[in-house]
Amino acid sequence: MSATSTLAMTHLVPLAKDLDENKVTPGVLGFIVFAVIGGAVWLLMKSMNKHMKRVNFEEAPEEPGKAPAAASTEGAKGTKGTKGEERTA
Repeated sequence: MSATSTLAMTHLVPLAKDLDENKVTPGVLGFIVFAVIGGAVWLLMKSMNKHMKRVNFEEAPEEPGKAPAAASTEGAKGTKGTKGEERTA
């Protein structure tokens, strides 16, 4: 071991002895809560990725005077979605 790791161990070992094991450990309940939060975040990210894939984004033209003809006519009517449902702009 190097001198720095030995020095760190000599300072940390007394701190570990002062901790009361019955008050510090989160136990099974802490693990279950952490696992549920992790699962919820995973499901939220999966749902967000699904919704982001459905976004149909077209960039605006670089010249401000030119507007695409398809965007101006479809904006008032609404467009059909991928599964046949009607979406409004």
